[in-house]
Amino acid sequence: SSGDEPGYLREFEHITLARILIAQYESDQLDGSIHEAVELLERLLQAAEEGGRTGSVIEILVLQALAHEARGNLPAALLPLERALALAEPEGYVRILLDEAPPMARLLYEALSRGIAPDYVRRLLAAVPVSGPERAHPPTLKTHEAEWVEPLSERELEVLQLIAEGLTNQEIASKLFLSLNTVKVHTRNIYSKLGAHHRAEAVARARAVGILLSA
Repeated sequence: SSGDEPGYLREFEHITLARILIAQYESDQLDGSIHEAVELLERLLQAAEEGGRTGSVIEILVLQALAHEARGNLPAALLPLERALALAEPEGYVRILLDEAPPMARLLYEALSRGIAPDYVRRLLAAVPVSGPERAHPPTLKTHEAEWVEPLSERELEVLQLIAEGLTNQEIASKLFLSLNTVKVHTRNIYSKLGAHHRAEAVARARAVGILLSA
């Protein structure tokens, strides 16, 4: 059970239990399971840190981020994610983060937009496949379209967010202190990377792959 002391030999079992509790919350929205997961992960993190198990620490931090993301608490999710990225980047960890896509992809895009480990995050996002269910929503997104979305730059993410908010190119230029031509270049790049032909399609595709949160 989650109340057991999380010793090293049972660490894998407890991490698996935490995953199950998070999944239960995502499916039934019962607060008890997510609270149990958060408490269990806190104990696991302390034990892994004391044991010097960096890989376990990263995995647990990632799960903490996903638990907070499941509850809709983005600021709380980014704190353990930033720690996980700081530990993972020097060691070149990739799979430990990508195993959690697509929710991890959404968090990585948020981290990128905030300038958290941008070079490493871009490398991770470049390796994230866009899964079938993510591509299937909204319905206009064709399943035969490319399964990979080239990561957007921080500036392109800013422009995309303002496009989603309904600002014109001129308004975006004024807000970001850019020339109108520069905004048009960013917009063309966004369309190209998302495989879109106009604003509405770009926003819909960005939401489908988790770059933008649904309105």
